Amino acid sequence: MTNKQITLKKRPIGLPKEDTWQLIDSEIPALKEGDFLIQCEYISLDPAMRGWLNDTKSYIEPVQINAVMRAGGVGKIIDSKNEKFKTGDFVYGQTGVQQYVITNGKGYHKVDPNLAPLPMYTSVLGMTGMTAYFGILEVGELKEGDTVLVSGAAGAVGSVVGQIAKIKNCKVVGIAGGKEKCDYLIKELGFDAAIDYKNDDIKEQIKTHFPKGIDVYFDNIGGDLLDAALGRLALHARIVICGAISQYNNTSAVKGPSNYLSLLVSRASMKGMVVFDYAKDYQKAAMQLGIWLSQGKLKSKEDIYNGIENFHETFLKLFSGEKMGKLVLKVKE
Repeated sequence: MTNKQITLKKRPIGLPKEDTWQLIDSEIPALKEGDFLIQCEYISLDPAMRGWLNDTKSYIEPVQINAVMRAGGVGKIIDSKNEKFKTGDFVYGQTGVQQYVITNGKGYHKVDPNLAPLPMYTSVLGMTGMTAYFGILEVGELKEGDTVLVSGAAGAVGSVVGQIAKIKNCKVVGIAGGKEKCDYLIKELGFDAAIDYKNDDIKEQIKTHFPKGIDVYFDNIGGDLLDAALGRLALHARIVICGAISQYNNTSAVKGPSNYLSLLVSRASMKGMVVFDYAKDYQKAAMQLGIWLSQGKLKSKEDIYNGIENFHETFLKLFSGEKMGKLVLKVKE
């Protein structure tokens, strides 16, 4: 049996091109004692994957040349020599972008397709949901009645962040690109307002929606949007740096915040967050997110595309604004 895999062929400069990766067929080796074989069904595509391609110091080692592209995924165990993971179990973990993966189970956990659709375990019940949960509640130190601004608000993490803030009785404004996404935030997800970065005067809109300042800014975009938020902070505001997608494909130096002295004036804090730091509490977060889903307080949207051979063009949708919610690649036809 062979395994189709996407491997890293060369490190990109700027936006990855099709020749950044290669699609290969490899033989699947025999299982060793303690291992099991997963047939991958859904692969999570995330902006952080772009950073993993750079050979620079980061919170995680870069993907190596000729290695399988790193990614989270969910799949079914089709053969096992591991007492804790049985054939027929469904699991989530770092599968990589491939049809099959052999593992000893470290870093994997079982999921139940009867409780939620499998793609949801790459989304609100996976790392996306964990990032939103710990980012807004732990790093953002969210309090009832806070005023909250979220960039990338129609994306996988931002949409969940905003909904959690609404559950906690906060005023929530999202920044997104285009009328369709802004309408989605307000009409479907219950945001109080939305700012269209493509058509609105962002600074003026932030001033209008936050007359007394922003208590929590959850940033997925960086660049000019971060600067705009810095100019409208409330006293003791908290800024969560979850990502900076506007900067990931730069061919020049990363654009940092010129408005950073607002942190001093407002006695505010700006803190980065990486979801892996909260691994010991994933189960607690997943339980709470599941309760909110069952109560109808939380909605999840997965944007699913088919075929491992379409990985490159699907991955680019992370940066083009063409997708809504969580971007997922369906592996199994």
